[in-house]
Amino acid sequence: MQPVNDEYERQGQAITAKMSAIKNKILVMSGKGGVGKSTVSVNIASALAEAGYKVGLLDIDVHGPNIPKMLGIDTESMQMENDEMLPYPVTENLLVCSLAMMGADTATPIIWRGPRKTAAIRQMLGDVHWGALDYLILDSPPGTGDEILSAVQAVSGWTGGIVVATPQEVALDDAKRSVAFARRVNLPVLGIVENMSGFVCPHCGQETDIFKKGGGEALAKQFGVEFLGRVPLEPGIVALADDGKPFCLRSKDTAAGKAFVKIAEKLAELSSLSAKPSH
Repeated sequence: MQPVNDEYERQGQAITAKMSAIKNKILVMSGKGGVGKSTVSVNIASALAEAGYKVGLLDIDVHGPNIPKMLGIDTESMQMENDEMLPYPVTENLLVCSLAMMGADTATPIIWRGPRKTAAIRQMLGDVHWGALDYLILDSPPGTGDEILSAVQAVSGWTGGIVVATPQEVALDDAKRSVAFARRVNLPVLGIVENMSGFVCPHCGQETDIFKKGGGEALAKQFGVEFLGRVPLEPGIVALADDGKPFCLRSKDTAAGKAFVKIAEKLAELSSLSAKPSH
């Protein structure tokens, strides 16, 4: 068993070294699937990169690594250099790593037990050469299982976590568990994003509360955390994600586009980096 312990220790040292060059580590999480967590991750990362920050986006959703598809890089692969993996440069300021870009067959389901998932996440954290970053955004799978727990325990010095929720009661109950999980593992909660908060008609501009509205903000008040903002439903978000184009960059003047930018700005303020983007 000694070689296994030695490898675990080596990996831990590598993770510490890699993470020490990153100013802010932010975990995006949700209590349930289908609330738009990956959409929020992609658009926050893209908005921060567009603002001049050096950003890494790490997809640790082992069973559903969708980030490459949403950025139009699902046919790309990560390269190796000096026994380290290099994240894929989407733009000058945005770097991406995902299991889907490491040779995994995305058409085949990954059927792994906890230890193997933990090993894969630790490898992505320790063997990817990010370099100096202002932000590393981790898009996690829904729930509070092995993947998210492995990431939280492997990395020290977290800036905090963001909980993504939709306004309906069932989704908010799951979001409460995400907040409770974060506090149980001593992960600071930076705030809550209310996604799919109302629907803005693209023709008349009238807003309809399809999934109710205000639940995420009420939840933030209940737990005494920051309400980062609400993002309305807009058909273009889905269409652009399918085409691999971040919505916040292509539709800046829409309500949802402005919401993503404001959320990114608020995160920059919370992490005290608003005036210090890397160049």
